[in-house]
Amino acid sequence: MDEERLQQRIGYRFADPDLLRQALTHRSAGAVNNERLEFLGDSGLNFTVARWLFDAFPRQREGVLSRLRARLVCTETLAEIAEELELGALVYLGPGERKAGGHRRESILADAVEALLGAVLLDGGVEGMEALIHRQWAGRMEAVDPRSVTKDPKTRLQEFLQSRGQPLPEYRLVETVGAEHQRRFFIDCTIVGEEPIRGEGTSKRRAEQEAARRMLHHLGVDDA
Repeated sequence: MDEERLQQRIGYRFADPDLLRQALTHRSAGAVNNERLEFLGDSGLNFTVARWLFDAFPRQREGVLSRLRARLVCTETLAEIAEELELGALVYLGPGERKAGGHRRESILADAVEALLGAVLLDGGVEGMEALIHRQWAGRMEAVDPRSVTKDPKTRLQEFLQSRGQPLPEYRLVETVGAEHQRRFFIDCTIVGEEPIRGEGTSKRRAEQEAARRMLHHLGVDDA
């Protein structure tokens, strides 16, 4: 899919095509890249989703709204949207990154989506960006259910230890294996009085969450 088809798919046509090209350019491909647009798009996305949640759930507390927002704007969700838009085939990568399979990497795909939002914001203003967000996130927003939101394992473990006056857990990266685009991270979670418990995942964040989940299960806190 070329850039013309991408604009048709997102329902937005750029007045300045150079902004679209920059949004699709990874830092490995040159000095003029999408990092600044990514920063802008990330801020715009968080605000737009926060405002939507604020209006949609007037009785929900801040903690629930924050967790719902985190689910809607996380790397995994952004990468899913990138795949729906087939952005991987359009991202400009340097030779090394391209050879390493960067067009399939979640972080690169997620960054490209945020940069695309930032480019639309500059090109078409807040209304243009918000319209694009609502189009691409519509199904996910409709499926949001505050009752399904639970605190993530790291938060639950931290609160459990704090309630007992114990020190917070420590997380240590033990090993990273695999090619750059297929890496797996192994992280130990350690708390006072217990042997370290290891978690693994495709990112450090996921590995930490898995280690915390396993620690909770080990402690018998819940059926995590």
